[in-house]
Amino acid sequence: MNNRTKPLLIYDGDCGFCRRWIAHWQSLTGDRVEYAPFQEIASEFPEIPREEFATSVQLIEPSGKAFSGAEAVFRTLSYAPGKRWMLWMYEKIPGAAPISEWSYRLVAEHRTLFSRATRFLVGQDLEPPTYVLTRWLFLRMLGVVYLIAFISLWTQISGLVGSNGIYPVQDFLKLVREQVGLERYWLLPTLFWLNASDAFLQFLCGGGVFLSLLLILNIAPSAVSFLLWASYLSLAVICREFLSFQWDALLLETGFLAIFFAPMKLRPGLSTESPPSLIVLWLLRLLLFKLVFSSGVVKLMSDDPTWRDLTALIYHYETQPLPTWTSWYADQLPIWFQKASAVLMFFIELVVPFLIFAPRRLRFLGCGAIVAFQLLIMATGNYCFFNLLAIALCILLLDDKVLPRLLREKIFGLKNDNQAPTFMVNRSRRWPKLVTVPIAVIIILITAVLFFRIFHVDIDLPAPISKLVRAVAPFRSVNSYGLFAVMTTSRPEIIVEGSQDGETWLPYEFKYKPGDLKERPRFVEPFQPRLDWQMWFAALSSYENNPWFINFSVRLLQNSSEVIALLKENPFPDAPPRYIRAVVYDYRFTDFTEKKAEGTWWRREFKGLYCPILSLRGE
Repeated sequence: MNNRTKPLLIYDGDCGFCRRWIAHWQSLTGDRVEYAPFQEIASEFPEIPREEFATSVQLIEPSGKAFSGAEAVFRTLSYAPGKRWMLWMYEKIPGAAPISEWSYRLVAEHRTLFSRATRFLVGQDLEPPTYVLTRWLFLRMLGVVYLIAFISLWTQISGLVGSNGIYPVQDFLKLVREQVGLERYWLLPTLFWLNASDAFLQFLCGGGVFLSLLLILNIAPSAVSFLLWASYLSLAVICREFLSFQWDALLLETGFLAIFFAPMKLRPGLSTESPPSLIVLWLLRLLLFKLVFSSGVVKLMSDDPTWRDLTALIYHYETQPLPTWTSWYADQLPIWFQKASAVLMFFIELVVPFLIFAPRRLRFLGCGAIVAFQLLIMATGNYCFFNLLAIALCILLLDDKVLPRLLREKIFGLKNDNQAPTFMVNRSRRWPKLVTVPIAVIIILITAVLFFRIFHVDIDLPAPISKLVRAVAPFRSVNSYGLFAVMTTSRPEIIVEGSQDGETWLPYEFKYKPGDLKERPRFVEPFQPRLDWQMWFAALSSYENNPWFINFSVRLLQNSSEVIALLKENPFPDAPPRYIRAVVYDYRFTDFTEKKAEGTWWRREFKGLYCPILSLRGE
């Protein structure tokens, strides 16, 4: 007779595979379910044949009703928080029950094989993973990235959008105010509607640096993450082209999710903190998948012949925006190596991202592959904080147990490699599902739309979804990605020159972009010289498509100190030039022979004027 007040799950105590999974389920259900091996308790249930105990688990409800196989498993897990959906699917979805029972019997009849597979894919320990330490590391890395981004921009902001800069924010917002009604506050969400002065530019950049330090120090991380996101969004809106790069979008999207991922406390303590939201964790993993996978898809969907025939990397190292000296050496590698590298790149971008959703150890493998890929990119190019931010997202593919022992000892005080940190669960101190679930639904819907576009699938979206996509777009926090969809096979380089008489022209040297043929390409990452980057994009089109370039030239004619500070040196320190011109050269890396004989890293060929000669005096 069954006098129990709790469900009882009976299993094969002689089966190591069974014991590992029972320990896992017990950690999920806690004391809501009792567990016992049939070798000790079968005699209490004579109505169940002993061979049935040996072939499948048996769940005995307090009412005395018994269930076996997959149904017993799902009913057991329904007592675990957040796991009731499994039983619902089993009972409600046509075909789910027979497929589940067939799968259960397959596993039960081949326990040794599946035991080995489980150890290989997941490990010996099936306890639910924790992500408190990985969240701690991720937020520290995000704080470092924000710090780099704000400091980098702070040193350039006056020359870019200050009152004497290339694109004065006051002029921009005044024009918008005259042409757009109250809708402007939604279309251009920026704090500069309150104050567009140079002082406020400095304040917001300096404030971003201060807030970044607070995030690194783990002070009010959720609130600070919101202020960092709002500050960077405000700057991205008014800086326009100068803050329109994919890593700026990635920082805003990552920063937005971090608001809901970070602990909601003034000074969180690791050992007393509640676990992070698994919903937001998976949204961040989805973001990493979207970032890497999209980069591979856009290359194939672009029909660019250099990607199709695997020759793109033959051009990449010398045509990328800001090459490094290592790029020169990478460019000298044989064609077979460049093609093999392209194959490896496509494998990492198109196959490896699916490991993000794989079992634990395969997910770790995917993490290692993506991190290694980002380190290779860092070693041969200047991509600002992009690679660091991508690596920070990779941290979230790990769990607390896999992190280095030194961190576990220093932060948690754990000496045993297999010892897991324990946490006081206080779900009231994290964002409720009432907030995170709607955010997840919106992000997944928009992400699906973006993937349709990447694959060039033309569908008529329902009006509510179209309105949702348009409404969310101004906040730049659900984005599409895909670097180098079309490989540039030549390197047009703009050389800006000034003159007093229209005959003798002196070049304006930039700090980092190619100019002097003998100057070694430099590493500048994680700092980003925004003007140098925009010069690369400008060279790929016309000055008519880059109105900022004319503004830049006008500032040179005025000898604007803020704009001149963005350059390496001013060839007209005493008086501004009477004329400015921009000429285009085709730049190519030299080879070993030329470099040894002439000491040059580049060779170039004159192509012509980029834009008409400019003057403020109407000459």
